[in-house]
Amino acid sequence: VQLQASGGGLVQAGGSLRLSCVAFGRTFRNYVMGWFRQAPGKEREFVAAISWSGGRTYYAGSVEGRFTISRDNAENTVYLQMSSLKPEDTAVYYCAAPPSYDSGTYLPKLRPEYYYWGQGTLVTVSS
Repeated sequence: VQLQASGGGLVQAGGSLRLSCVAFGRTFRNYVMGWFRQAPGKEREFVAAISWSGGRTYYAGSVEGRFTISRDNAENTVYLQMSSLKPEDTAVYYCAAPPSYDSGTYLPKLRPEYYYWGQGTLVTVSS
């Protein structure tokens, strides 16, 4: 699976932004998809994950209620709608997929559980 993220940019605090990640290659629809982010000088951290069908989602506590992950399997695309953005949301955002198909029982949340990574898209939130 090859992943290409886009949609990053500069936004004021309180604003919104939608990130997209297009998958190429293998059967996208069978995979859990996740979003991570990495702020300058910090470790890459989990943001959100979505099951193959879109029926199950999971969010990091720091973004729950503000971010929404969704997917369109017909378009091989996963989205991250970000609202009420804060300066601390500033980071490079990465989409990712695990090495194997969605088991239907678990949404991976740890970086080592993901194998395929997009190139990242920078989100900068100004105060």
